[in-house]
Amino acid sequence: MASLPVVKGTLDVLVLRALQWAPMHGFEITSWLEERSSNSLEVEDSAVYQALYRMEERELIEAEWGVTENQRQARYYKITPQGRAHLKAQTAQWLRYSETVTTILTVSPKQA
Repeated sequence: MASLPVVKGTLDVLVLRALQWAPMHGFEITSWLEERSSNSLEVEDSAVYQALYRMEERELIEAEWGVTENQRQARYYKITPQGRAHLKAQTAQWLRYSETVTTILTVSPKQA
């Protein structure tokens, strides 16, 4: 089965969710998202890095240099308190939206 593209506007909240678990570098974030979606999501590295830069500018995350398991330098990102608040608000909004769309898509014609 083909991977699904990430729905526009959801990548930031997915990255924040990953970082809620632990600080990670970009490749770890991509891997985390793919694993948690059972490889159903098509997550592009370049899109993740663009999201990281965008969220760092908005102070939703912060970064510092560290060393990977392979002994390579990498920027590790972690969620900030502002990022946690943003994640909470966006998660509530997304869940409400998806529940509403699911209701609409699953209503039978007799109920309409």
